[in-house]
Formats: sequence, structure tokens, C-alpha cells
Amino acid sequence: MSRKLIMVLCLIGVVLFWSSAGSAEELMAGMKASDWSFRDSEGKAFSMASWNGKVLLVNYVDPDESDLNDHFTDAMKKAKDQGLLKEETYKGIGIADCKATWKPDALIRTIAGKKAKKFNTVILFDYDATLRNAWGLEVDTANAILLDKNRIVRMIVRGKVPQSEVASIVQMAIDMQNE
Repeated sequence: MSRKLIMVLCLIGVVLFWSSAGSAEELMAGMKASDWSFRDSEGKAFSMASWNGKVLLVNYVDPDESDLNDHFTDAMKKAKDQGLLKEETYKGIGIADCKATWKPDALIRTIAGKKAKKFNTVILFDYDATLRNAWGLEVDTANAILLDKNRIVRMIVRGKVPQSEVASIVQMAIDMQNE
């Protein structure tokens, strides 16, 4: 073998090693979700521990697709407004995947502020796709992750939540409050 070929093969091996070393295992139902920490528009830091003891819905969204799952979040809000999802046992939050968009951070914060008011919730900002990479989430779309009180993934949808599944996911969240 020529010296040049050996060098090329070694370089390919190093590249493959480093590219696979940084990739995370894709988050799936039944797995425990790793923790994270992000800030809101006012700079306040939040993590999953901020809502200990609560069922947690994480909507991780590319700001270009911020309306994709409104039908789903509207259904969750309706259940909360009806008292089926209780403030003391359930929290839905949004995390903006700022790296997935061309939009400037100021515009993302404006859009997020409107969503936060509409859904009376917290919206956080992931500027480096940290959570997308850690959890193996989809880019350029919305991701909905429902976690039980122990942070076990009970449901994950990468992309649009099918209308046919909305009612069963809402019911799952309602039932999980009593577990």
C-alpha cells in the first residue's frame, strides 16, 4: 500500500470516529430524557428541574414552523382551561431552536413572546441546537415530547402531531398526572 493511501484511510477513520463520537442516541418513548438548561427572553434560566413533580410537555420548535402544531397545543390548552390538566401537576413549555432558522434572535423573541402569552407559558431559547443534538430531534420542524414526572418519555412526535392522535395524547397527559 502506498503511503498516500494509508494517510487517506487514516484521515477517513479519524473523521468517522469524530463524527460518530458527538452524535447522541435518538430519544424514544420509554427512555429517560437527559436534563438541559436554557434561558427565557429575560435571561432567567430554566431546566427540567424547574418543574419537578409535574408532567412536562416540551414543544421544541424551529421558529420558521412555530404554527405547525398549534392544533395540538390548542387542545392541550383547552384541557388545561377546563381543569383537566392542572397547574400543580402539568406544565407545557416551548423551546425555540434558534440555530434552525435564518430569523434574527430579536424577531424570534417577539414571536415567542406572542406564543408565551397565548398559551400562558414559558418559552426558552436554544441558540446552539444543544437539545436537538442531545435528543436526536428533527431540524426544520416541530417536535413534541411528553415526559412523565420521572422524566421518562411517554410520547414523542417529530414533525406535525397527527390530528388523529391529539385526543389520545391529551388523555395520556391527563392520566399521567395521577401516576
